[in-house]
Amino acid sequence: MIVVLFLRTVFGWFAILLATLGHAFLIGLCGESAASEKLLRNWARFFLWIAGARVVAQHDAALDPGKSYVFVSNHTSNLDAPAILSVMDRPMRFIAKQELKRIPLFGWAARRMGHVFIDRGNTQESTKAIRARIERGLSGMSLFFFAEGTRSTTDDLLPFKKGAAVAALETGLDCVPIAVAGARDVLKPKGLSVFRPGPVAVAFGAPIPVAGHSIDQRDALVAEQRGAVERVLAEARALVSTARRG
Repeated sequence: MIVVLFLRTVFGWFAILLATLGHAFLIGLCGESAASEKLLRNWARFFLWIAGARVVAQHDAALDPGKSYVFVSNHTSNLDAPAILSVMDRPMRFIAKQELKRIPLFGWAARRMGHVFIDRGNTQESTKAIRARIERGLSGMSLFFFAEGTRSTTDDLLPFKKGAAVAALETGLDCVPIAVAGARDVLKPKGLSVFRPGPVAVAFGAPIPVAGHSIDQRDALVAEQRGAVERVLAEARALVSTARRG
């Protein structure tokens, strides 16, 4: 069995690499457009198919299709972003670590599409980069943050960074908590591992209003975001358990 999983992983990563390069090239040519949105979601679904991830989703509340939001999620695996993209019904721009922009072709395509790279070790420069994205205008797009800043290797949430809270307060956009469960079992968060096909759950919580918060209360909003993600994470884990039994 392990040999089959190993071979699946080797050939799978080769296929994902080719698909990533091809999609990145096309996205780079298309820039910020509806075509790029379709290409990005197509890439995400291909990645999940190769890895053997079966995604189930749950929404605790309907979101206004005409509004932008600040989405805040936990981070457990490299499968998290594809899983979220595969069930997301609106365009959004990732706030990602600057190391990713150095990946050939990928970094260029991501910048062309409007995603933002930040230096996690430089709060001031990170804030400037996020503000610059906001000042360009969102035009119906939402912002997305992995609020822990890196992939967690345990079941516990890491401390949340303040970037998502600051962005929400400066734009007046409500925050939507997201939780991903099961992705770590399909693909470990760090190091070499084989694909282990299985269910992955993505749960969306009810929006957290920013009205009534000031920038001086950003720590309180960070705490609200983390608490909301914890609650939705319990729902996502229950979805994974149900899917495994089914």
